[in-house]
Formats: sequence, C-alpha cells, structure tokens
Amino acid sequence: MTDSPSLLLEARGISKSFAGVRALRGVSFDLRAGEVHALVGENGAGKSTLIKIITGAEQADSGTLAIAGQAVTHIDPHTSRALGIAAIYQQPALFPHLTVAENIALSLERGGPWRRLRWKARRQRAAELLGRIGASIDPGRLVESLSMPEQQVVEIAKAIGADARILIMDEPTASLSEREVERLFSVMARLRQDGAGIIYISHRLEEIAAIADRITVLRDGETVATREAGTVERGELIRLMVGRELAAVFPKRRVDLGDVALEVRRLSHRRSGIHDVSLSVRRGEILGLAGLVGSGRTQLAEILFGLSPADSGEIVVHGQAVHITSPAQAIRLGIGYVPEDRRQHGVVLEMSVAANASMASLGAVSRRGLIDRRTERTTAGRYVEQLSIKTPSVDTEVGALSGGNQQKVALARWLSTGPTVLILDEPTQGVDVGSKAEIHGLMQDLAERGLAIVMISSELPEILGMSDRIAVMHGGTVRGVLAREEATPAKILALALKTAD
Repeated sequence: MTDSPSLLLEARGISKSFAGVRALRGVSFDLRAGEVHALVGENGAGKSTLIKIITGAEQADSGTLAIAGQAVTHIDPHTSRALGIAAIYQQPALFPHLTVAENIALSLERGGPWRRLRWKARRQRAAELLGRIGASIDPGRLVESLSMPEQQVVEIAKAIGADARILIMDEPTASLSEREVERLFSVMARLRQDGAGIIYISHRLEEIAAIADRITVLRDGETVATREAGTVERGELIRLMVGRELAAVFPKRRVDLGDVALEVRRLSHRRSGIHDVSLSVRRGEILGLAGLVGSGRTQLAEILFGLSPADSGEIVVHGQAVHITSPAQAIRLGIGYVPEDRRQHGVVLEMSVAANASMASLGAVSRRGLIDRRTERTTAGRYVEQLSIKTPSVDTEVGALSGGNQQKVALARWLSTGPTVLILDEPTQGVDVGSKAEIHGLMQDLAERGLAIVMISSELPEILGMSDRIAVMHGGTVRGVLAREEATPAKILALALKTAD
C-alpha cells in the first residue's frame, strides 16, 4: 500500500465473480482527503460491485484494501461504518414510519435496548445536523411525508453525524432541483474543507465536470483510466465509458410534422397547482417540457393521463374535445404515460419482462378472460428485439435488468397499447450514457413513425438536443414556448425562474 497521510482509501487489484461471471477484474481505485473522486461507467461496468466491497456488503475474491494507510483484511458493514465510511444512495435507506429524528438517532446512538431515550436531545441533535447543511426540515416529521430530495438530505445529515471521512454518493442528485443540487454541492465543499473524501457516482457528466477533482472510468469490470477532471473532455470521457465513439447522444433528425395530436386550452387543477395551461403537440413532434422541480410538469402529465382529472379547461385529442377522468380512458384515446419513478410506477420489479410489457394491454394477450402466456411471451419478444432490451429471456424478472433496460421495458408496456401520444417523464434519469443514446434513438424513431411525444426532462442538454419545441413551466403554468432554433440554456432558465405575475 502507498504510504500517504492524505490517502483515505486505497483499493488495489480488486476482483470479484458471481456464479462464474467476472464482475471486477483487477480494479484499482483510491481516494484522497479533501477531494471528490468521480467513479463513472455504463450500467454493468462494475461501479456498484466496487462500492459494495468498500462498504463491506460483498467480499472481494482477491486484491487489497486499505483505509487511512491501514490494511483491512476483512470488512463488513459494521466495520465499514466504524472506519468512517458512509454511503448515500439514490433510494434512501430510511424507515418511513419513523420520524426524521428517530432515523438519525438509530444510525448514531449506541447502547442496549434498555438505555434511557432522551427525546429532546434526539430532536436537538437532528436539528443541528440538518442546520449544518442548510435544511429546514422539522425533525418531528415522519419520513414517509418527506419528498425524495428531503430524504436525501436526511441521509447526508446521518453521514455527517457519524463523522464519516469517506462518503460515497451514488446518483445523489437524480431527484433534486437545480437549487437543491447547488445546496448539495455547497455541503460537499464544506465536507472537503473538513478533510473528508467523496466518491461521486453520477451519469450526469456536466455535474462531474463541475464538482470532481479526479475521474476514474470503469468498463466491463476493469479500470480503463484515471484522469484529472480538468484534463478530459466530455467526448473523450464518453469514448472511455462506452469503448467506442458515440456519434450522437442526441440523434435528432428532421421530421415532417402532421396534424395536432393533443392540445390543451386553459387547463387547471386547483389541488395540484396547475392553472391556465395551454399548449399543443403534433404528430411526429417531440415537445420538450422544461422547468424546475415543483414547476408542475409531472402534475400536468398526470392530468393528461387521467390520474388527476382537470377542474376546468379543455383537452382536445385529434380534434375531438374530451374530458379525461381515468387512465383507462386516456389509454383508449391513444395516450401513453411512462412516469418518472420507474421502480415505483413504471415497472414491477418482481414480475417478468413479458408480464410487464403486457400489463397495459392485457386484452391483446387474453382469451376468454385468461392470459395466453404464449401470446404474451411472443409479443414481449417483439419488443425486446425492437427496443434492443438486454435480457436473458422474456421470463427474466425486470429487477435483474439494468436501469436503462428497465426503462425500455416501461416503454414497451405503453407501446403495446398502440398510442398516438406518448408522455415521457424523465425518460433517461439514472441511466448510463450509452443507454441514453439508445433511448433517444428510440424516441426519434417513434417520432418518425408519427407519434406525438411530450418529453419532461430536468436535463437541459436533453431538452435542447431532442426537442422540436420547448414549453417552459413555472408556478404551475406555461411561461413560454421556444422553437428549437431559438432555444438556449439562458432563455429556458429565464422562463423557468420567472416570478408569478
């Protein structure tokens, strides 16, 4: 091991196999005090396996690991925490029916089951930790009442309270607004000043360029390169990750637009904060829906899909005014909706690819009220081929697939209904750059087949790269619509940040 007082973690020659499949092949990685070291690679590259070994969830088959210069021969989750390692995942590991203070206390307090509980001290400690990262969350709130960004903040407070010196952040900004991302980065800056090191995993290459000091690229279970962040350009980073030149992450092509497929006029829904929304999308068009988290984009999609029927206004589908009161009605009208949270609403992880793909169109694979499994599997097989879903078979559980392939299965579910309007909410969130390019290519193909697509995205490059027009929301309404040729990041942000009139 390297004898360096600033080296918090050093892994050398780490290898790991599962059932004869090599997940890691001699991977090396280190972390210095006060730095952010980004770990990047496509889904399946080995990032999660390496993190599991560092946190003690898995044991390496071979290789060495040292923490603060001291060799560690055996590491389990308890030892990992004692060594000052804390992991913050995209899906927070909190107890939903306990309060914020109780969740923080469970991770920090020591002692037997008969110790005296100091409830006031618990709440004060939680408030102090949350205050250190600029959060104003009530420690007495139940975790189940928190948004995903708020749960992320509680996880960070737990890590700070445990005096973690090595923080692993796995897609921590996937559910955060731009302002919350800025707050997170400021928290990370303070942690670095205190000498902590951060392993940062993200598919958002713009974030990595902004926050990382060094970048290590994994591909197919091997270390491809470790570079100083300022010396590697985005194009080269993509090439290192996917092993080939990526001609276009956003394969946008010109499409001759058809008739207006969907139009809304002065649409409102008081409870969700949507008011006076007017917009339209034509066949063959990709309409980007931009705006900050909380601007009303997802709420608008839920109204269009009948999850929250509108209070007032008009929805017109292919020239016919309709009042959509349920998802079943929306599907009959030719509207499909792939939601943002694919794990909760997009796919059922415990069910097979075939079952997921047919879930929204059971009538097409049923006879006399019973599902015809052969027809279901055959239909799913067509979508596996059409969408290039990487799966051992259509009988494989969706939970065993990568994030990008899970997203494709969610897309297959709605394509099986034969939609003419497709609403995609954060279609590439949490997937690697190669899968992003594939999903963007699928979107382009669908537009060329005449589908009208409404794409909700928090990523400006995606909005700018894939949209024909961009509708920008703020405060529950559309503040402006920009043509592709006139849209710039500055113009989009100016509309997204506009105060209410």
